[in-house]
Amino acid sequence: MKRYPKLNLPPCRLRIDRDACGEVRVWDEVRAVWLVLTPEEWVRRHVCGYLTGHAGVPAACIVQEYPVQVSGMPQRADIVVHDRKGRPLLLVECKSVDIRPDNTVYAQAVRYNAVIGANYIMITNGLSHFVFSRSPDGEYTRCPDFPDLSGYFKA
Repeated sequence: MKRYPKLNLPPCRLRIDRDACGEVRVWDEVRAVWLVLTPEEWVRRHVCGYLTGHAGVPAACIVQEYPVQVSGMPQRADIVVHDRKGRPLLLVECKSVDIRPDNTVYAQAVRYNAVIGANYIMITNGLSHFVFSRSPDGEYTRCPDFPDLSGYFKA
């Protein structure tokens, strides 16, 4: 696998650097920290770039590595987007390009969302993306396209 392949997401500007040990790092503009640029982080950075640059999500509404307790065990959802009122709107589970966003990844996102309660979940490996909407009774339906989230951020 090529370490940082072209993704099926719009290109985004990234600040990339090497630390004193030669490890590649990327600047996370949302959290204002340097992170090791792993293949999964490559996907996460591009998803955040898509959300802020193309889906109209304010950076302040994005939380990464969102803590979730599942069956008493601490877990972390990759990305959770909140609306302007602080309600969870979208949960995103990112994987590296060599991991298929399959039923296992979907089940992981659904488990996390049972705690978080977002309206939408998205699973992606940067090449394939699947978005599902959650009904009030907790059933999920696959969305044909990425939902228009802009109305959730108007004052």
